Amino acid sequence: APRSFRAARGDALAPGGPGADSARLGARRLHPLRPGPPGDRHPGGGPARFRDLLDADGALDIEGYFTLARGEGARPALEMTKWLDSNYHYLVPEIDASTPIDYVDTAIADQVREARAAGVEVRPVVVGPVSYLLMAKPSDEAPEGFHPLDRLSDVLHAYGHLLMDLQKAGATWVQLDEPALVSDSWNVDRGRILDAVRDAYTWLGAIVERPQILVAGTYGSLGDALPVLGQAPIEAVGLDLVAGCLPETGDLAALAGKAVVAGVVSGRNIWRTDLDAALTTLEQLRERLTEGTPITVATSTSLQHVPHDVERETAIDPQIRSWLAFADQKVGEVITLAKGLAEGREAIAAELAQDTDLRNQRAAHPGVHRDEVRTAVAAVTEGDRTRAPYAERKAAQEARLGLPELPTTTIGSFPQTAEIRKARAAWRKGEIDDAAYDAAMRAEIASVVALQERLGLDVLVHGEAERNDMVQYFAELLDGFVTTEHGWVQSYGSRCTRPSILWGDVVRPEPMTVTWSAYAQSLTDKPLKGMLTGPVTIMAWSFVRDDVPRAQVADQLGLALREEVADLEAAGIGVIQVDEPAIRETLPLRRADRPAYLEWSVGSFRLATGGAAPATQVHTHLCYSEFDVVIDAVDHLDADVTSIEASRSRMDILPAVAEHGFERQLGPGVWDIHSPRVPSQAECTELLQRAVGALGAEKVWVNPDCGLKTRAYAETEASLTSLVGAARAVRESL
Repeated sequence: APRSFRAARGDALAPGGPGADSARLGARRLHPLRPGPPGDRHPGGGPARFRDLLDADGALDIEGYFTLARGEGARPALEMTKWLDSNYHYLVPEIDASTPIDYVDTAIADQVREARAAGVEVRPVVVGPVSYLLMAKPSDEAPEGFHPLDRLSDVLHAYGHLLMDLQKAGATWVQLDEPALVSDSWNVDRGRILDAVRDAYTWLGAIVERPQILVAGTYGSLGDALPVLGQAPIEAVGLDLVAGCLPETGDLAALAGKAVVAGVVSGRNIWRTDLDAALTTLEQLRERLTEGTPITVATSTSLQHVPHDVERETAIDPQIRSWLAFADQKVGEVITLAKGLAEGREAIAAELAQDTDLRNQRAAHPGVHRDEVRTAVAAVTEGDRTRAPYAERKAAQEARLGLPELPTTTIGSFPQTAEIRKARAAWRKGEIDDAAYDAAMRAEIASVVALQERLGLDVLVHGEAERNDMVQYFAELLDGFVTTEHGWVQSYGSRCTRPSILWGDVVRPEPMTVTWSAYAQSLTDKPLKGMLTGPVTIMAWSFVRDDVPRAQVADQLGLALREEVADLEAAGIGVIQVDEPAIRETLPLRRADRPAYLEWSVGSFRLATGGAAPATQVHTHLCYSEFDVVIDAVDHLDADVTSIEASRSRMDILPAVAEHGFERQLGPGVWDIHSPRVPSQAECTELLQRAVGALGAEKVWVNPDCGLKTRAYAETEASLTSLVGAARAVRESL
């Protein structure tokens, strides 16, 4: 989460603030200001519902910080969403016109002092002020028309104190990340954003007692923000030359007199860098820059998106492992490329030759190209992606399922208990045989089905006890994937995941979920959902091959899942959920790139579900998805029921859904499962009433935000009791 979210009153800047008079602000000096006293400080929070947690200095202790993240009692947690188009999440700051903002957390400066005391030179990295405000949201108390950018003056005041404290701690450089500048999808005029960039870095650059400033544009191209940064009194600009493009000579002229940090090694995938191509990019950059401009070779983003060291993955086929580069290997690639740029290609001739040889070996591997898969993808027609008209499907499903108004369900997974994990670990180690493991999973499934019947849910799930992860489970059963043992990356807070590696053409050797779903359905007369992870999400939550177009990979996965849907139908499963929580997060940051993405991503889902019979009810699920941004694409998925995360945002997606005229059924979540807090029935009822008021009862399903894998059974049962009670109460009021 951006660590500059503060909540203590700061002095106002000059009247008018940034944007009123850039020249005057550029001449202003912050050096007479002094940061607050050092100490063990933690990020504070601005929402009014948390103000009583602040100490006298406006800071939060660690318990208060976690309260913002998790919620407590009647205080919902901060909203959590994906960091741009990555798999990392952040807590969304809530800001209004009266939110007190100042520098109260000295943790970053304290870490610089600690590093220097250990003899290590470090460059602290902080989210930049413009991205911080663009990625925040107005609080519920904000007046109509307010935007967090309205508080730029106060945020710059806090950043000024931070820069001075870092300089005092001994930092010679500070990196301010401005990833929001590479996107044109913010709900604010681009001209205003560029004015904010100009004002922010004119102001911060004019501070005397500060480290040198590097502004990094990660996750894409800076575009029209590049010349604005070029005019600012800062010392360096970082370019992402993996996700972004190499700027033209005329655009780079604006950077004369500044250092350029060239991100040519991907910080987001795990494939070896094409050293020849990366070095060519660096050479072209040098040719286009003003002569003498310093170039630093770097990764395109931070390395938080990749695991540490591929050498630990001894279980992966050595040939496949030789194609990979985790964080430690990427650092080595940066050093190699820097040497090649400084000393010439001859200095790294051996490394270039080895890389070329490994690339040739990869291309020749039999699993990389399978003729039968390529032929099947090439034979796909539009008819394969098209189901019967919705009205026909709706009538057939109502006759088959007989569900009440406002039907209740869960998203899929139930808590993964210590006993489940212990049984899985023992099975993987060979300490128990297949029969014992199967018996343990069946016992858990039976318990989950019985619990749902006792609670009164209408459409049940089997709980996914057998699944360690909603993507890894399928990756282990599909040809073309490998999984790691130590490849952990952070998702949010204490939650980490091990993304699978999709390296070859995808084939489904045999059914993957049918046995478990059929067993669960045999235990109940109520409908039970078959649970699949969709093609886009399998891709987004894996490290995907970089040697073929993603559209082709998505269709390969779509065909494999289509076979699974057919087998579930043959086993008597009448409701099948194909989760696509990642369809928003892989949406390109630039609007111009979106139509092509949406065509293939939606098409792959429809390929997976297009063979389902009219009486089979197809569900999908989205989370962290800013539903209003992709509502048209979600509509084109043509799922019969779509469940979405909505409780943390207090159903703020409903106006967009109502305005769009969403034809099919929708389940906006009424329980925030990312917090251990148990919602009351009254709270669930209020949210459900909002949904019914906006959409009509005939279109609304009642469900949690997401799956329940990370929750405990006590809070799960209590929360589902509130959810079912709310559905019954609203039904009675209709």
